[in-house]
Amino acid sequence: MLMQSVAYIPSPSEGVWHLGPVPIRAYALMIIIGIVVAVWLGERRWAAKGGAPGVVIDVAVWAVPFGLVGGRLYHVVTDYQRYFGDGRDPVDALKIWEGGLGIWGAVLLGAVGAMIGCRRHGVSVLALGDAIAPGVALAQAIGRWGNWWNQELYGRPLDTWWALKIDYGHRPKLPDTSVDPKYADIATYHPTFLYESLWCVGVAILVIWADRRFKLTHGRAFALYVAAYTVGRFWVEWLRIDEAHEFLGLRLNDWTALVVFVGAVGYLYWARDKTGPENVGAAPAAETAEGAAVVQEPDTVAEEEAVEEPVAEAPEEPETEEPPTEETATDESAEQLRETDESTAATDAKPEPDPEAETEPEAAAEPKTKTETEPEPEPEPEAEPEAEPAAEVEPEAEAEPETVAATEPGAESRDEEPAKGDSADDEPAPGEEPAQAAEDNEGGKGAPVKDAK
Repeated sequence: MLMQSVAYIPSPSEGVWHLGPVPIRAYALMIIIGIVVAVWLGERRWAAKGGAPGVVIDVAVWAVPFGLVGGRLYHVVTDYQRYFGDGRDPVDALKIWEGGLGIWGAVLLGAVGAMIGCRRHGVSVLALGDAIAPGVALAQAIGRWGNWWNQELYGRPLDTWWALKIDYGHRPKLPDTSVDPKYADIATYHPTFLYESLWCVGVAILVIWADRRFKLTHGRAFALYVAAYTVGRFWVEWLRIDEAHEFLGLRLNDWTALVVFVGAVGYLYWARDKTGPENVGAAPAAETAEGAAVVQEPDTVAEEEAVEEPVAEAPEEPETEEPPTEETATDESAEQLRETDESTAATDAKPEPDPEAETEPEAAAEPKTKTETEPEPEPEPEAEPEAEPAAEVEPEAEAEPETVAATEPGAESRDEEPAKGDSADDEPAPGEEPAQAAEDNEGGKGAPVKDAK
């Protein structure tokens, strides 16, 4: 009589698709997706530890191939009767796509590959193990669905709504590859793949929570993952009915789970007080970066100061301030100031025109003009340009030689023009400055310039 539940979990009719000559196997896809998830979560946790980005991916390049080889070797060694003996083809041991990966061998050789990758990057393999532990559990949870696609590794017969239906050709077989008569009429079984998948998700959540709660370091998070996984694997293995070696009434994988569980718990106890810093590879880089910043910061500041100093000390500020001051002073009598400058230049001129000698009195006289004409109550900032007369009188020094050159044809004209210019230029103005300038021109050499302004 066929035993089949009214409601059950169906099994896929096919687990291989072909893109031309290339077969796409669901079992391989589940493994690949699990690896991607493990690396993604491991990178995030590694970055949270302060590790450099990309390390988990680089280590995975070593750990994943080692883990696949180790998982296959464990399966072939523990189930050698499937591949060696009468009527068996040893080449089938290489057909990894048909299923058969032992998690114990995968973790063992995968750890060897991870140690190689960590040594190349100079980081602690224990710290990296803590980072990838939840991701490995999730990878197992996803990978177990490959067993569902292959209709393998199911449990005892089960008559309930969550039972898994197994097609006749995938039911337990005898050594001669024929279906065991004991299960020929039973269609639904324990979905052990689903049990283990859900258990692994719970293990991942447990490790993440415990790591945040207790700050598990130095390999303790990975040890917690191993211990928690072996507990679930023990009872799942007890439900399975596929052919396996037994010792003292227990399947070989059950004994393996017990030994690994004791080792993981022992390590958790031994490393319970380890809280020191871990080598995640980012501390030296951070120190180097900080050191470079400390060395470069003074240079940068010095460069900025070197650029700003000329701007702060340049004599352009008085020049930019003076023109508006002179313009405000000459707005009332621009023509008067220009004629006064010409008369002063003619009076002080000598046979050989010396621009510097002519401009010195004017430079000394200009501050008085500012003090007399500017109503600003702050004379100190305006008196500062006296220390730099050359920059203030450069425009006038260029213009005055032309005036002297115009009067060079005779020395007598130089002597006569001041008197005529003084008498002619004595026009009524607001104030007595022009008349005073004429009287002072007759009496002295440098004093007329000061009084004129």
